[in-house]
Amino acid sequence: MPNIFTDPEAIAEHVIRDVGTSLVVGLPLGLGKANHIVNALYARAVADRSIKLTLFSALTLEKPKPKSLLEQRFIGPVIDRLFGGYPDLVYADALRAGALPPNIEVIEFFFLAGQWLYRPVAQQNFISANYTHAASYLLSRGLNVVPQLVAKRVVDGATRYSLSCNTDTTLDVLRARAQGRASFKLIGQVNSELPFMPGAGDLPADEFAAVLDSPDTDFPLFAPPSEPISDTKYAIGLHAAGLVRDGGTLQIGIGQVGDALAQGLIVRHRDNARFHGIMKRLAPGTEPAAAETAPFEKGLYGVSEMVFEAFLGLIDAGILKRDVDGVILHGAFFLGPQSFYRALREMPADQLARIQMVPVSFTNEIFADADSKRRARVDARFVNNAMMATLLGAAISDGLENGQVVSGVGGQYNFVAQAFALEGARSVLALEATRPSGKRRQSNIRWSYGHETIPRHLRDIFVTEYGVADVRGKSDADVIAAMLQVADSRFQGELMRQAKDAGKLPRNYELPAAYRENFPERIRDALKPAREAGLLPLFPFGSDFTDVEQRLIPALQILQQAQRTPLQLAGLLWQGMRHPPDVANRECLARLDLDKPTHFSERAYRALVNAALQRSR
Repeated sequence: MPNIFTDPEAIAEHVIRDVGTSLVVGLPLGLGKANHIVNALYARAVADRSIKLTLFSALTLEKPKPKSLLEQRFIGPVIDRLFGGYPDLVYADALRAGALPPNIEVIEFFFLAGQWLYRPVAQQNFISANYTHAASYLLSRGLNVVPQLVAKRVVDGATRYSLSCNTDTTLDVLRARAQGRASFKLIGQVNSELPFMPGAGDLPADEFAAVLDSPDTDFPLFAPPSEPISDTKYAIGLHAAGLVRDGGTLQIGIGQVGDALAQGLIVRHRDNARFHGIMKRLAPGTEPAAAETAPFEKGLYGVSEMVFEAFLGLIDAGILKRDVDGVILHGAFFLGPQSFYRALREMPADQLARIQMVPVSFTNEIFADADSKRRARVDARFVNNAMMATLLGAAISDGLENGQVVSGVGGQYNFVAQAFALEGARSVLALEATRPSGKRRQSNIRWSYGHETIPRHLRDIFVTEYGVADVRGKSDADVIAAMLQVADSRFQGELMRQAKDAGKLPRNYELPAAYRENFPERIRDALKPAREAGLLPLFPFGSDFTDVEQRLIPALQILQQAQRTPLQLAGLLWQGMRHPPDVANRECLARLDLDKPTHFSERAYRALVNAALQRSR
């Protein structure tokens, strides 16, 4: 049985006494980190330089840090409300400040997107790894401690602990330990808000060497609020929704596109005629590449490394219902808003049993028990995000051409590989056609780029807000033509010139007229009726933002965009000064403490936000 502790410093001392002064600590990805234990080990190593501490991690979660006045006033109260009791990971603060002691090393294989750009130590210690390889890298480094947040339950007088949100790599290294290929101490920290998930991660107490269990170290789970879904993301999600085959299998990656895809599937299932109407408006005059538009009779089976709230929405809608041995959804880790965790905690046992948390080697690979996985994962659609793509079909998803890492490959290659290994499966890589760059915009579809995550010989399906490019098995010239059709029209001419100059596209090639109107305004107008009808809400699966905050978000996005162009910003300022705020706007201004401005900058912000609120309607 494990040693039970109520004090983090005491359990840290026990670990060091038991394991030694050379600690190789494997931290679960994201939510599952045992923050108090990690902080106590870090503090011991800071105080005693004879302790060598290596922290191997992924997706270190940090509270948002607002910068501008408006950011502070808008997100500050949200941070207090959602993250007020969440204990910061001290190593992250030290790493960001460049203040890690020489006896402490932090190594990660996946970053929170963009959070560690141009941070030398973090960038230098990054390990580029497929998610399924992370466990083997841990073992090769001499892993000897795994501290993990767990849920607790007493069954017939016996205590059991659930790995809950992070079965991903932990179950894989536990299997290695059971086979004699590893020797490490599993250390638990009990959290009362963590859902107790059934399945392979439901462990007897004797799997743990020690457990921290105290009300003083209980804390609210990290719960990032859902982000509002833009027209661009909805257009991408709707196009992807037309690729999902009834009776098939679904995997969705991290981000707003996942929510948009799920809501698109729900509209397709519940209001099929209107779904057809939306799709016709999105792609007028073109032959639709998306042919799967019927409601779901057989339903889908989910197998996704990440499980998030949209999957529960698909279950509630009767879409995710095709079971494999009684299970409709297999996942390896989860993360989401408080409503998601609450829904899992309160779900009846028979329904929760249909959601099984498993090792990442199960979700992301087919090598073990391949025959049964092939039978289960029929017509699979693996939908993941990319930052950029080339005209020749390579994808850039995790880093920049100067070597800086934005996030990590994670499971993307794993799912692309499955798409080629499974009959009827497809890899769908979603990306926005453009991105802001200073005062201008740049195309995310490039002729070439100095870094690739998925090489062109694994090209399959790309989706932008402008449509679907099915490029599997096609010649280079046909791939280029298909990618041009989903590029933004402001960049199609230059992209086509580069392809022709390289001799990869015939000199007489002309883009069909139907694809020359790829502009944001067309997407906005195409989705406007569905937006107004409530089919495509900003937050389809609920939100931790208040009603007033939800009204503010689109306005603040308008203001953020206007800041890139001084003329637009001046126009907003003039509009806001000429037209006083109405009652609804005054409520929003009060939320930002701008209802009674006391100095010039507050009066300017008041006018700008007032005008942005008027335009957002």
